[in-house]
Amino acid sequence: MSLSDALKIAEESGVDLIEISPNASPPVAKVVDWGKFQYQKMKEQQKNRKNAKTVELKQMRMSLKIGANDLEIKLRKIREFLSVGHKVKILIFFRGREMAHQELGYEMINRIASQLEEIAIVEQKPQMAGRNLSIVIRSK
Repeated sequence: MSLSDALKIAEESGVDLIEISPNASPPVAKVVDWGKFQYQKMKEQQKNRKNAKTVELKQMRMSLKIGANDLEIKLRKIREFLSVGHKVKILIFFRGREMAHQELGYEMINRIASQLEEIAIVEQKPQMAGRNLSIVIRSK
C-alpha cells in the first residue's frame, strides 16, 4: 500500500499512522491511536522492569588467619548467595606484616575458588587493592 493511501485511511479513521519498522523492505507501518499506543508501550516497559531480576554484588570479608570452621560457615553463606543468583566478592584483608606473605592470600583464594567451582564461575581474577585481595564469582 502506498504512503498516501495509508495516510488517507488513517485520517478517515481519526487515528495516526505509525512507522513500526523503517528498515524493513517494504517499511512496516501501523494505523493506531498514538496516545493508546504510547500508553501500552509504557505499561509493557513497566511490566518488564518489574519482572527484571536485579543482581546484587554481595561481599564476604575474611582474614588470612581464618579458622577452618569459620571458613566453612562463610562458604555456606556464599553458596546461599549464589543459589539466589547474586554475585559474590570475596575479600581477604591483610593486617600488619601479613602483607609480606601475599602468596598465602592467593593460595587461600585459589582454595576457596576450587571448593566453589561446581556451583560458581570466577568472573574477576584475584587482584590486590591496597591491603585487600579480592575475587568476584557468580553462579553457573
